[in-house]
Amino acid sequence: MQKRLVLDQQQIAIILKRFCHQLIENHDTFENTVLLGLQPRGPIVLDKIVKTLEEISGQKVAFGYLDATFHRDDFRRRDFPLKANETKIDFLIEGKKVVLIDDVLYKGRSVRAALDAMIAFGRPQKVELMVLVDRKYTRDFPIMPDYCGIKVNTLESQYVSVEWAEKGFEKDAIWITEKA
Repeated sequence: MQKRLVLDQQQIAIILKRFCHQLIENHDTFENTVLLGLQPRGPIVLDKIVKTLEEISGQKVAFGYLDATFHRDDFRRRDFPLKANETKIDFLIEGKKVVLIDDVLYKGRSVRAALDAMIAFGRPQKVELMVLVDRKYTRDFPIMPDYCGIKVNTLESQYVSVEWAEKGFEKDAIWITEKA
């Protein structure tokens, strides 16, 4: 299987730090902003960002984890049942600015589903999207990230694989591989 490195651990760390500085510039004290990690892989990115944000700014940031499994338009079209992840949001997002965080933006279906799932917690004032990797030219929905680590051109036959040390990999890395 061919595997091409897109981002190594050092590059990912630089991008996450840049994201934090951009968030501080755009959201100042975060008093009206919340961060939501889109399950299943967004919370890993979110946790790293929250930790770095709090180190840089010295401020606490409201954050949570959002599962949109049952809001997906392809939920009932799968050959196997989808397994839901935990939604952990202990605040309302009514009138708040929401930054939705995920690792890879591909077709846009997960983000579209997340927009539906968020409504259970109130109507946000604004929603921004932050992703480490934007797979250009593959969108089914007109969704674009506000914060993007890297844009990559990929084929339908390829997969963006995100490896985290927290998940048992040697180190953080993002690869493009051929689908099996």
